[in-house]
Amino acid sequence: MYRGLEITPPFFEIGPKAYLYGKDVLELARHADKVGGKYDVQVIITPQYVDIPLLAHDMENVLVFAQHMDSLEVGRGVGSVLPEALKAAGAVGVLLNHAEKRLLKDELEYTIKRADQIGLATMVCADTLEDAAMIAQMEPNIIIAESPALIGVGKRDADDRLAIDRINRTVWAINAEIRVLHGAGISRGQDVYDVIAAGAQGTGSTSGIILSADPFGMVEEMIRSVREAWDTIH
Repeated sequence: MYRGLEITPPFFEIGPKAYLYGKDVLELARHADKVGGKYDVQVIITPQYVDIPLLAHDMENVLVFAQHMDSLEVGRGVGSVLPEALKAAGAVGVLLNHAEKRLLKDELEYTIKRADQIGLATMVCADTLEDAAMIAQMEPNIIIAESPALIGVGKRDADDRLAIDRINRTVWAINAEIRVLHGAGISRGQDVYDVIAAGAQGTGSTSGIILSADPFGMVEEMIRSVREAWDTIH
């Protein structure tokens, strides 16, 4: 676990994927930066690799994470994402093992260690309780617990909310320093409120923001809901 970056709950992650880039993602990030400061919610954004310098040098509150990285060392590796290059570009962390960019267990563990070595925080996706327990042994900074069935289109139900507590307790029994974000199926402020109120330290959204009629308004609605739910239960 990289300890040079404090991830302070409550927090909210915006994942542009390949929907936004260049000026458009910069404008959204600037808005999130302002709104995060307004509600005292730490915001993480994961832009395209080429947009990391554009965002990293323009944010006050937003933490810029890469969408992925490879574990190679400096040297050969055409087409690979070099950890040191992400750090030099201004990233403070990296997202790993997303449903769209899976890593085998041994490679994931080594990639987390590479991130630790060069000073990048790690935010690692887990599909199930068992995955979360396995990944917690690798000591990332953040575990994102999300069912692939909910990504983009899913709706959370009572069972999903009950799973939040089970996953939290499992992860924290292994390492209480790991932050746990519960994502997927987040399409509006009420979804955010429900997940945080059920015990999540953070949540996040992609399509719920970017495909909404008013992405800027949805960013504020969701971040405000993080703060309202957190203040209700703490």
